[in-house]
Amino acid sequence: MAVCARLCGVGPSRGCRRRQQRRGPAETAAADSEPDTDPEEERIEAGAAVLAGVGGGMCPGPSPSPPRCSLLELPPELLVEIFASLPGTDLPSLAQVCTKFRRILHTDTIWRRRCREEYGVCENLRKLEITGVSCRDVYAKLLHRYRHILGLWQPDIGPYGGLLNVVVDGLFIIGWMYLPPHDPHVNDPMRFKPLFRIHLMERKAATVECMYGHKGPHHGHIQIVKKDEFSTKCNQTDHHRMSGGRQEEFRTWLREEWGRTLEDIFHEHMQELILMKFIYTSQYDNCLTYRRIYLPPSRPDDLIKPGLFKGTYGSHGLEIVMLSFHGRRARGTKITGDPNIPAGQQTVEIDLRHQIQLPDLENQRNFNELSRIVLEVRERVRQEQQQEGGYEAGEGRGRQGLRESQPSPAQPRAEAPSRGPDGTPAEDGGEPGDAAAVAEQPAQSGQGQPFVLPVGVSSRNEDYPRTCRMCFYGTGLIAGHGFTSPERTPGVFILFDEDRFGFVWLELKSFSLYSRVQATFRNADAPSPQAFDEMLKNIQSLTS
Repeated sequence: MAVCARLCGVGPSRGCRRRQQRRGPAETAAADSEPDTDPEEERIEAGAAVLAGVGGGMCPGPSPSPPRCSLLELPPELLVEIFASLPGTDLPSLAQVCTKFRRILHTDTIWRRRCREEYGVCENLRKLEITGVSCRDVYAKLLHRYRHILGLWQPDIGPYGGLLNVVVDGLFIIGWMYLPPHDPHVNDPMRFKPLFRIHLMERKAATVECMYGHKGPHHGHIQIVKKDEFSTKCNQTDHHRMSGGRQEEFRTWLREEWGRTLEDIFHEHMQELILMKFIYTSQYDNCLTYRRIYLPPSRPDDLIKPGLFKGTYGSHGLEIVMLSFHGRRARGTKITGDPNIPAGQQTVEIDLRHQIQLPDLENQRNFNELSRIVLEVRERVRQEQQQEGGYEAGEGRGRQGLRESQPSPAQPRAEAPSRGPDGTPAEDGGEPGDAAAVAEQPAQSGQGQPFVLPVGVSSRNEDYPRTCRMCFYGTGLIAGHGFTSPERTPGVFILFDEDRFGFVWLELKSFSLYSRVQATFRNADAPSPQAFDEMLKNIQSLTS
């Protein structure tokens, strides 16, 4: 009420028009309601006297009245500058003060500045005059109306998930679906394609268009279901069809999704997985429900900066994982998934209390030596958990005969995220001289040790770094098709540099390489650590 109190001179105790009527920023600021009465003008004069008293340092008690200076006497260009500095959500209340203020608030300069400062619109909005659309219309009917869908979202596409980024792009609001690079080029940049866009072509209302398919924009619909959830619907799904039928649609999808043809894929199981994903995802026809996701909060004592990573997942291709820190543990949550480990599941957990010292290069090539070191650490972790009364039944040995996500060692499947170190040493939970070689390892920036994969451990990407900075004990989640018989198995988390990490899966005898997603996302920060933790629980519960 502070703005109203100063302008009206009455505050909340007398008929303040801001309390009488609350409207949306579009309707009230643009409305040409009935003129204000004379008492309203008198209150404005009183408000000017209050302002004059504040500026002159007046104290209570009788004193000579200073010269009265009404806000109404200020030049319009000065009022425009003052109003343009206020948040757009406050301007509708300001428009209720008097006829002059309401008339000034029709000045496009004010709304042009609000579009630029609040939503980053850098386009020359003057060209809107050609279409008869004002900057006030853009702010109220497009930007402010759809502000709740800006940010990062995960679509509900069964086990596959996804990553949608809704942004203000010029005079449009566009939903970009982010896709990993083509397998196995994990270091390549992310790809993206538009799924929908919203723009204002006339003064009546914003237009929603579906961008799915290959026939250009067509009519769509967006509904904000509830807080942190919205849905899209295509009203012309025939635009998604191709003249060559499903076969042509599949081949086009395969080139876009995988960067290859079906004849290039020789592994039979991989062909089955690809065909299964096409059939499952194409049935939605861009009619999807999205749930908000946040980027993980960062703390000064984190081992490395948390965030999003893309990594090799064997026959499933590249997938997106979110790395977050929770005390002495780091967790990797799938943003995209597959029929074995669906999106939303925690695929890797890293124990930052148990750092592993790798042997020399010759012994690194020996898988049995690496396995011995890791299994001794696992046994020690079990004993500590039993002593603390917190033994987790799911963490430990893999069950024999469990079918993992990979069809064979030639097509390794990796899980979960992590990423390059920033040189901050982790707390070591080991004791000096431990037989499992859990010892503190130098982690100064730029310092590391040679690294090589053990013989017999397969890698989807052979172009992995040959120097690492530090290693930790961790567990990864594997399961059969349909997320059956899920179980955590031991492995080694390897930090290479600030943007890359790896994970060795002992039971699968496979290695996965991950690389940081370098894109910048706006409106994606969690409002609090508690909100982020709640978000993780929600997306995991959908596929549990």
